[in-house]
Amino acid sequence: MELIGDDMIFEEILSRLPAKVVCRFKCVSKQWCYELSTPKFVFIHTRRVGNSIQKKLLSFKENSIIVDDIVSGNLEVDTSKIVTFPNDVHPSFLSIVCSFNGLILVCIKRNHNELVLWNPTTRRFKLISDDYFIRYFGRHNDTGGMYFDEDNDLKVLHINCYWDVVTARVYSRRHDSWRKLNFLSGTQLGSNFYSWSSGIYSGKTIYFIVSNYWIPPGERNIVAFDVISESFSLLCFPERIEVNPCQVHFLTISNKLHVIVVQYAGLFVQ
Repeated sequence: MELIGDDMIFEEILSRLPAKVVCRFKCVSKQWCYELSTPKFVFIHTRRVGNSIQKKLLSFKENSIIVDDIVSGNLEVDTSKIVTFPNDVHPSFLSIVCSFNGLILVCIKRNHNELVLWNPTTRRFKLISDDYFIRYFGRHNDTGGMYFDEDNDLKVLHINCYWDVVTARVYSRRHDSWRKLNFLSGTQLGSNFYSWSSGIYSGKTIYFIVSNYWIPPGERNIVAFDVISESFSLLCFPERIEVNPCQVHFLTISNKLHVIVVQYAGLFVQ
C-alpha cells in the first residue's frame, strides 16, 4: 500500500473538515500549523465549506451575537449559540461592512473606528485598518467587499466616500498592506445624496448598488469591480424594473447573482 502524501492529507482530507476541527489539527506540529494556515489551504477549504449543505446565520442583537445553523434551507432554532466578539467588544459598537466565505468585515465604532476581519466559527480575527481610517473612515459612508485573487491571496476592497470624492483601496492579507486603486472619473457617486450597498461577489466581480434618494429621487446605479483587472465600471440598471421609490439589494443564490426590489408600500418583486 502506497503512503499518503502531504498534499493528499491537506488538500483532499483535512480541507473537507469543519473549521473548528482544522484548528485542532494545527496543534499536531509546527509544519501542520503552517500548512493549514497557507492561503492555498484556506482557499480550498473555504470553497468546499461554501459548497456544503450546512450554512450559518449570524445575527447582531442588542446585547449579544447569535449564530444559528441553516440545514437544507431551514433555520435550526434549536442550535442557536451565543458568540462573543474579540476583546469582548459590545455588539452595540459593531456594524457589518460585508461578508465572504465565512469571513466578516466588521467596523468597530468607537473614538477611532477600526476595521476587523473576523471568522466567528474559528474565533480568529485580524485588525486591518491603518492610519487612513482614523482620518477618513465613516461607517455610514463606507462599504467594501472581499475576494481571492489569482494567487489565492485574500483581498479586502474598501470604498470611502468623503467630501464628494470616492476613494478605493485594497488590502492584501498576504502582504498585510493597503494599496490605492483608480476609481471612475467624472461621477458624483461620492456625494452625500448617494447610498452604497455592501459588495456582493459573483463571477470574479463585486457588485454594488448606488442609489440616490434625493435629487433626482430614485436614481440607481450598479458599480462593478473586476477582481482580475482591479478596475471599476458603471452598469445600467435594468430598465424593466420600474418600481419607485424602492430599495434594491443584490444577493447570490447557488453562486448566481440575483436582484431583490422592495417597494416602500410593501410590494415584493424578484
